[in-house]
Amino acid sequence: MPLLLLSAAAFVSAGSMRVIDPVLHLIATDFGATVAEASILIAAFALPYGVMQIAFGPLGDRYGKLPVMCLALVAFGCASALSATATSLTGLEVLRGATGMTAAGIIPLCLAYIGDHTDYSVRQATIAQFLTGIVLAQVLAAPLGGIIGELFGWRPLFVGTGAVALLAAALLWRARKTAPERLGAGGRLSLRPYAVVLSRPAGRFIVIAALVDGAVLFGPTPFLGAFLHEVHGLSYGEVGLVLALIGVSGFAYTRLATRLVAALGERGLVSIGGGVIAASFATMGLVPSWPWAAALIGLLGGAFFMLHGTLQARATEAAPEARGTAVALFAMALFLGQSLGALAIGTAIGLGGYAAGFSLAAAGVAALTLVLRARL
Repeated sequence: MPLLLLSAAAFVSAGSMRVIDPVLHLIATDFGATVAEASILIAAFALPYGVMQIAFGPLGDRYGKLPVMCLALVAFGCASALSATATSLTGLEVLRGATGMTAAGIIPLCLAYIGDHTDYSVRQATIAQFLTGIVLAQVLAAPLGGIIGELFGWRPLFVGTGAVALLAAALLWRARKTAPERLGAGGRLSLRPYAVVLSRPAGRFIVIAALVDGAVLFGPTPFLGAFLHEVHGLSYGEVGLVLALIGVSGFAYTRLATRLVAALGERGLVSIGGGVIAASFATMGLVPSWPWAAALIGLLGGAFFMLHGTLQARATEAAPEARGTAVALFAMALFLGQSLGALAIGTAIGLGGYAAGFSLAAAGVAALTLVLRARL
């Protein structure tokens, strides 16, 4: 399977996660809610995404990662398009939940498929190339979300995402005939593969690390758009352009990943990436003007993939004989953490402002970095 097609599937899924970031304030305004109240949309997507890994991991191992991924993309595209019809914040939360449930079968199965077909010595570099799709989604989704939201409202964003997902599903389905997979043993599906993963120290550690990773890295990111709009007065289009800087620096990392992994090793990547993220969030809410905030946001992308990419590579090796299940368990913990982190940081912002919320995230990233340095 060409890596480009897997990356395209990841582009669709990641774009759906990030496309509402610059218009979260706009959605809240349309439904007469506050940003803190609308932030439940983040958890509404992330929590079902994480829970549905229980099903998609074993399904991918049993019936093949590519066929299951194609079906997930079709369902995801339909759910995303239907989100444009929401007439209330509660209705949109339900539809975002359905989108998250179906998106669960895309990126984790891509990672597991890569793990099946690459040696660990080159896996992190290969995953970095695959992450180009996710990075481009971050580069394009935020600016497009902001610009389209400002010109036409937030509803067309969901229609466009659904259409692109259906196109990606068609391309993957056509290509899957040339990419045979070794399937799992026959018999009834069960949760036993999860017990296998969790019985190993490496499996338990990667799940706990993913939970914290999701809370402190993914949790605060959706609030950056509202922060730029409310505190620094940027328009939705300008917010999207600034948030695209995350993707720009992330893309730079994907191009340099092979050399960085060789030069720094996993421990060095975690140390530098975690340190930069913690410092950026610690000072984010204190900067006097938006160019300073933009500079800090620009540092986040590359640093994020240095830290998070290392954990992804470790997840693909936690249980090689049940790789789809292991990566699914990693993703489940990751997005459960994102849900909890978004709620906690949203609460902190409501009580103490953006500086308080970002400082909470910074403390969490610093603690995670220290633990990972000791374990790697």
